[in-house]
Amino acid sequence: MTRTTIAIMVVLLATIGLAGSLSAQAQLRDEPRVRDGIIYVGMAYEIAQKCDNIRARTLRGLTYLQSLRNTARNLGYSEAEIDAYIDDRAEKQRLEDIARAQLAALGAVVADPASYCRVGQAQIAANTRVGWLLR
Repeated sequence: MTRTTIAIMVVLLATIGLAGSLSAQAQLRDEPRVRDGIIYVGMAYEIAQKCDNIRARTLRGLTYLQSLRNTARNLGYSEAEIDAYIDDRAEKQRLEDIARAQLAALGAVVADPASYCRVGQAQIAANTRVGWLLR
């Protein structure tokens, strides 16, 4: 084989590998068990940041995030695919925007920290996943 042929094969294999990774990443993005869990953690974090009377259950949150990683792994995603999804800045921003929109739909107003406290207390009282991540 010539150097050109080898170079073309290397580029082709790299392209196929990248396409497979991006495809898997897009699929993981659409997996509700993982995506929604990350959104719930984001909502709980935002509430804890805005409301002085509510704290995040940090250990519970970290354990829950690890369970989401395990869920993705059990669904057949590789560690590299999971890491690529987690490290995707655009996806992180998209999920943060969804979390903030859901908080707004529940009554949280950016300029009104007390509204985050009300939403947080309601989530805790209803024992939702978000409330489960707060105290």
